[in-house]
Amino acid sequence: MENNRLSSYENLENCPEARLQDNEIRAQLDKILASTEFNVPDRVRQFLTYVINRTLEGHSDRIKAYSVAVEVFGRDANFDMQNDPVVRIEAGRLRRALERYYLLDGNSDPILIEIPKGGYVPRFQRRQAQPNHSGGPAHAAAPEGQELAGTGDARWGNRWFAWAIAMATLCLAAPLLWLAVLPSPPPPANEPPGPQGPSLIVRPFSNLSGQPEVNFYIAGLGEELLTQLSRFKELTVFGRETSAAVSPSASASEITNQFGNRYILEGGIRLSDGKLRVTARVLDGESSAIVWSGTYDADPRAANIVGVEAMIASRVATAIAQPYGIIFSAPPRPTQLRGVQNLETYQCTYRFYRYRTVLDQTEHAATRTCLENVTARYPDFSTGWAMLSYLYLDEDRFELNKRLGSPPPLERARTAAERAVRLDPENIRALQALMTVLYFSKEPGEALRVGSQALTLNPNDTELLGEFGSRVAQAGDWQRGTSLLEEAMAKNPGHSDYYVGLLALAAYMQGDNVRATDLIRRANLRRFSIYHFVAALIFARQGLQTEAAQSRAEFLRLMPGFFNDFDDELNSRNFNARDRVILIRGAIEAGFPVPVRFAAEIERSSSAPSNSGTPETGAARNQP
Repeated sequence: MENNRLSSYENLENCPEARLQDNEIRAQLDKILASTEFNVPDRVRQFLTYVINRTLEGHSDRIKAYSVAVEVFGRDANFDMQNDPVVRIEAGRLRRALERYYLLDGNSDPILIEIPKGGYVPRFQRRQAQPNHSGGPAHAAAPEGQELAGTGDARWGNRWFAWAIAMATLCLAAPLLWLAVLPSPPPPANEPPGPQGPSLIVRPFSNLSGQPEVNFYIAGLGEELLTQLSRFKELTVFGRETSAAVSPSASASEITNQFGNRYILEGGIRLSDGKLRVTARVLDGESSAIVWSGTYDADPRAANIVGVEAMIASRVATAIAQPYGIIFSAPPRPTQLRGVQNLETYQCTYRFYRYRTVLDQTEHAATRTCLENVTARYPDFSTGWAMLSYLYLDEDRFELNKRLGSPPPLERARTAAERAVRLDPENIRALQALMTVLYFSKEPGEALRVGSQALTLNPNDTELLGEFGSRVAQAGDWQRGTSLLEEAMAKNPGHSDYYVGLLALAAYMQGDNVRATDLIRRANLRRFSIYHFVAALIFARQGLQTEAAQSRAEFLRLMPGFFNDFDDELNSRNFNARDRVILIRGAIEAGFPVPVRFAAEIERSSSAPSNSGTPETGAARNQP
């Protein structure tokens, strides 16, 4: 048992003086739990206590995701690790909370406790007092107007890793320490590590006030930014070591030449009268042009430090990393990429989001071919399979370049989505694809469960939020679906017009005809077949017969066989009985060739009592 315990402590073999006693570790645990800076829910505290107690008892080999889920989080014996990510999510929260504790209250504690990634067994280390390598006083505050000049003190970027350096000093001689803290070089230019998209380096933010306490905000915000940005799988975010290796005086082009990234996120933090101002901007590494900038104010006295950092990092990450945002709206530049692999995957990603803004035959065919080639070359590329799943699904639901034979499009779409999730269970685009395929496979309940799981992993992903909102709406909760769609569009002004069209349909289904008409005219989706179906319904209800006729003719040109199996089209979208009647009646009013048998549904519903919330009442209220 003693050997097992010592191995779990990860002590260095040649440092017997570094070995820890149980009472020292328990005292450190008590100190962490008592700290106001260790601000986490009770179940995360129980998580930390559990894994430490099991390790000290000599049972570290029994600390698995299943045992934590059952014994700490109260899951039953049928806990499904694949579909319930609670342990992974809470472990990430625990790791971040420990890092923040050691940056703040615990920056001089002699015992370090961490939960290494890849498992849940804690690691304990004794550290000595951290030597001062600064060699001089802190820089003075930057002059006004130079907040983002990247001239902040480099020492504060290295605080992100100070605790790791301190542990290494226990048993390593000074020359070896110097070697240990050097960052690993980037991969050789001719050996890219695999499929990558656009890449970003987070330069450590500058302390614009010169006040020592600002450095804690810099360290915490830097960590939170890396965490939030890394959730967007289409974006390659360089890690902490690369960020720390960036010279404070290096220009954008120098950084790009050294590391091969396309973009640099940099900024500064100023503390004045107790309030924080964070300024941030994104530079194009090739041209040094500013492609985005933002300013954020916060009062750390009104909220805890963790909440302030998370709020700002969330807003920055959403603004720059979301689909249709500043990064993915820019076409790829071959000179900014490390090889043909990266260029090919980046082009496919760009093509995919471009296709999602137009949804037409030509873009569909080119994007499908691109993604099929990339996934054939890189079969472990989870995001590629997720995107390809959408292309296969659209063969079926939008009748775009439908391939004959087997397997049918919906089956290919599901296979691709499930493969994407198996390759990376926390890939948001993979979970979004699976949610959408499940929905059109007539499994709306399971689809919404997967969507909720994905939103828990990354609530900042506006592409996911918009897709989830559309599924909630079509499942019958039009009001909630509208709220989710509006939230996604507010967070991402560069959203796809696909979601504008869905909002128009939601307004129509809720009887808000004036708003529906305004939205459908704003949606630039003239090449998308379903757009014309929805437009015809809206225009017909508003008495705009000329526009209704034009939309009807264009829809029938693009999807001539739609009404041959109108019932299956409605069923595949999981419309409830009330919504089916609204759509059937609307299609008849718009002059579509609806089979006669659907008139019976209209007759059965005509005797149902009306109320102020029905579309009919709304239609009367909104008539000009």
